[in-house]
Amino acid sequence: MNNSLVVDDTHFFADVCQFFDHAAQFTKHPQGLLDQIKTCNSVYRFQFPIRKGNSFEVIHAWRVEHSHHMSPTKGGIRYSDMVNEDEVMALAALMTYKCAIVNVPFGGAKGGIKINPKNYTVAELETITRRYTVELIKKNFIGPGIDVPAPDYGSGEREMSWIADTYYTMNPGQLDAMGCVTGKPIALHGIAGRREATGRGVAIAVRECVSVAEDMKPLGLTAGLEGKKVIVQGLGNVGYHSAKYLTEYGATVVGLCEYDGALYNPDGLDFEAVMNHRKQTGSILGFNGATQEFKNPAEGLEQECDILVPAALENQVTEANIGRIKAKVIAEGANGPTSPQAAAAFLERGGIIIPDMYCNAGGVTVSYFEWLKNLSHVAFGRMDKRYEENANLNLVNTLEAMTGATLGAAERKMIIKGASELELVNSGLEDTMIRSYHEIREIKMQNPKIDSLRTAAFVGSIDKVAVSYMNMGIWP
Repeated sequence: MNNSLVVDDTHFFADVCQFFDHAAQFTKHPQGLLDQIKTCNSVYRFQFPIRKGNSFEVIHAWRVEHSHHMSPTKGGIRYSDMVNEDEVMALAALMTYKCAIVNVPFGGAKGGIKINPKNYTVAELETITRRYTVELIKKNFIGPGIDVPAPDYGSGEREMSWIADTYYTMNPGQLDAMGCVTGKPIALHGIAGRREATGRGVAIAVRECVSVAEDMKPLGLTAGLEGKKVIVQGLGNVGYHSAKYLTEYGATVVGLCEYDGALYNPDGLDFEAVMNHRKQTGSILGFNGATQEFKNPAEGLEQECDILVPAALENQVTEANIGRIKAKVIAEGANGPTSPQAAAAFLERGGIIIPDMYCNAGGVTVSYFEWLKNLSHVAFGRMDKRYEENANLNLVNTLEAMTGATLGAAERKMIIKGASELELVNSGLEDTMIRSYHEIREIKMQNPKIDSLRTAAFVGSIDKVAVSYMNMGIWP
């Protein structure tokens, strides 16, 4: 197994709790309340058989609901042969804190199915997904007001559509049934912009971080993304869109790491060309636009760059390799890619870590928008787009009549245009990521003892969850 994809299967939840405990010392909440916030409320572990060829196979699966301080709970379903209970618990906990950070009114949850999707036919994957959904329904672990899954590593729109259809089949006539899951295809009541939301959010988070000149100066960097060199690990949905939007914002992608190897070019890589090369050959290796190629993908993380974006799996930056990481900013596109020990060493030498619980929150933010769309039963922009355009047109015509000036066709079109659903979603996502970053940074700046953005993010989320519990009357 490649070093970059080895996951410690017993300490992820402990790592999250370690970060939590470190941040909790900067709050004033009683220990009992902190223990309630930290623990997982419900852990559902189950197995079910499926037919595979002429034999049967037992599938192991989980659904964890970490916190019910708000309902419904929310979190993706991971399809991986490396998934385990500890990992699902850790990811559920991170979802609680993530939702609090970006002010999305959900509790945290997560699901896992212990399979490698590549080893199953589409029909077999459908059977597994639908059977998983039935098990959740039987135990009341899914529903638009109960627990709302979403895509995660190894799953996507296809699997979410199977979940939605299964839920509706078993709940005929339920008006809000499509709100039982997010990340659905547009044709099945999904929302524009959801597929690229996490990667776009990562890019916005990085842009906000490096835009603060005061924070970049100690790193020897200028403010802004222009000219910054970036290495991205993972060319899945999150990694691809992170690279895409970082490039659009002015950064230069110099390194790409995948499970089968890594590429590097200090002058920049055309990641779209790399993707096309992988489609044609099945691997990123052999791409002629790279000046260096590494069969061990872990080496790709260690090349010269300003910003490292680990967007694959957890536990990728550890004590073993942190000393060789040359980046000055780590933007955690994946969940838990940096171990606590590695994070401490990186911060000690002056680096900045944009924590996962904020950095990759774009997905749950737009999932929230999709859930609202499903509950309201109307697409964003449908009611007011045409009215907005007519109002803008009347304003332009009036100004032209008063001033005698005439706008060109392109200018007129740009000013008159009403917002589409995609534009409204992207606007809401951008506003959320910008506001949340500066809220976290403000917490850090107000308390000199807070050592990192991660600790500040935890402090903010702990405070919000604690207030929710107290307002519910659960805690005196």
